[in-house]
Amino acid sequence: MSLQDQQAKYVIALDVGGTTLKAALTGPDNVPLFRARRDTATGGPAAVVDGILDFATELAAEGRARCGGPPAAAGLAVPGVVDEAAGVARYSANLGWRDLPLAGLLSERLAGVPVALSHDVRVGGLAEGRLGAGAGVGRFFFVALGTGIAGAIGVGDRMEPGAHGGAGEIGHVVVRPGGPRCGCGQYGCLETLASAAAVGRAWAEASGAAGASAADAARAVVAGDARAAAVWRAAVDALADGLLVVVNLLDPEVVIVGGGLAEAGETLLGPLRSALAAKATFQRLPTVVPAALGEAAGCLGAGLLAWDHVALPHTQEVSP
Repeated sequence: MSLQDQQAKYVIALDVGGTTLKAALTGPDNVPLFRARRDTATGGPAAVVDGILDFATELAAEGRARCGGPPAAAGLAVPGVVDEAAGVARYSANLGWRDLPLAGLLSERLAGVPVALSHDVRVGGLAEGRLGAGAGVGRFFFVALGTGIAGAIGVGDRMEPGAHGGAGEIGHVVVRPGGPRCGCGQYGCLETLASAAAVGRAWAEASGAAGASAADAARAVVAGDARAAAVWRAAVDALADGLLVVVNLLDPEVVIVGGGLAEAGETLLGPLRSALAAKATFQRLPTVVPAALGEAAGCLGAGLLAWDHVALPHTQEVSP
């Protein structure tokens, strides 16, 4: 570690979403020194990248004003397929980029500050594993149920990216062959059936209420609406099938459920635990718990990623 790194007091943590950029300056104790957010730029992939780079430049200026020097590193969480070792965002359907050397571009904009790049759900899992619901757990699986579904594999206090950056893609496990067509080109992927977006679409169709959301469906379930209960059961059943695949392949101690659909709390988790138990035969089931950090997980995880990069800038994740 260089003298500059030893003296550094903060890192930049940046969580890139399809609609919002969330950021923080965090110290070595993971306490945010400053928080900010802004809308993700529109106008195509180049505009999105320019917006990210400009925002990071402003954050670095804020850090210099507050702490008297440059950041030790930057941690960047983005959606899609990410090659962490190369620092390349391979693909993002929502943001429209392919094979984008985002870590290098950001490091260049920040005058050589080292940059660590990772998948947004993996970064959220890193935060949950060290600071949230997975703290102290030897092996866990973090699943985020939002517009799509993605997962992250936690082993100790590290996250497993896989050989090509695709570990944890539970959303594209086919659980209903011949089911709805997925954006990936397959039919019956889990995220077409059990994501917050999928539940919202199903409830809108069942209720006749255009624009209804998964939260609306959850409220209707609590109110005793039989149509909502049927929509909910179908989604929970599909999710349990997907998680049983995770149990068979990874044998986690804990499954941590986050994302927008998880805001339903025990309305989701209670039936999910029961469905998993009913489907299991020989498997020893994990504990299923809600995520603890909410939307703060992305920035917290990006900060952890950056501090890890300071300590071990050339060390790749270790496979289990």
